[in-house]
Amino acid sequence: MSDNNAAFVGAIPENYDRYLGPVLFEPYAADLVTRLNLPKNAAVLELACGTGIVTRHLRAQLAPRVKIVATDLNDAMLAYARRKFDNSETIEWKQADATDLPFADQSFDAVVCQLGLMFFPDKEKAMRETYRVLKPGGVFVFNVWDAIEHNDLQHIAHTIISRFFDDNPPGFYQIPFSFHDSEVIRSLLSAAGFRHIQSSLVSLKATAASATDLARGLVHGNPVIGAIRERDDSSIPAIEAAVAAAVAVQCGDSPVQAKMQALICSAVR
Repeated sequence: MSDNNAAFVGAIPENYDRYLGPVLFEPYAADLVTRLNLPKNAAVLELACGTGIVTRHLRAQLAPRVKIVATDLNDAMLAYARRKFDNSETIEWKQADATDLPFADQSFDAVVCQLGLMFFPDKEKAMRETYRVLKPGGVFVFNVWDAIEHNDLQHIAHTIISRFFDDNPPGFYQIPFSFHDSEVIRSLLSAAGFRHIQSSLVSLKATAASATDLARGLVHGNPVIGAIRERDDSSIPAIEAAVAAAVAVQCGDSPVQAKMQALICSAVR
């Protein structure tokens, strides 16, 4: 039995966007986009756009003439994101592998990636590809989760779910929190050719309306749900209830308030 840690399919995009998006991803999306300072005729590439949360901030905050190309490897996530925008918002959507980008050299003024680099199987190659498609002086701006111990909600979910399967715990939650060593990141960026590399830890508050809704997102809003179904489909209601109870005890309920922390990085070609 092996978990597919990249399979954001079925109902996952909807649950991800509805229950986790406003809590975990919107705050960092707003932070990330404010770090861009681009000319009015710039071209921006987004990697791992997911359900379009950062894409929305890019379109809202950048000049109308800025070209935005939003990409993701997962068809289901890309399709869900596309439905959230109308044709007048001029987003170009494209399925793309970040380690083999289908774009010409020096095509973009900026590349943006929110909480996606951790999932790339070959991070060094993805950074080289990002460098290749950036124009000279172009900027790569991205964020990655800090260690799971600094992110209350995901830590709770991983701990509770693992208790239900002591002999074979699902591995999904280890993936998003596996790439936060700033020195390793700096070394990979430097090897790819980047300069002016900067990174900083940013702590933000995660706020949710209820622990019950949040638990649904933590269980159904990522590929951990597939791993749970492989092991014991009947355990899902009990797992959701246990995650909700643990969140309420540690972080409150109505509202939930939790700490989260990510590493924000930028580098110039």
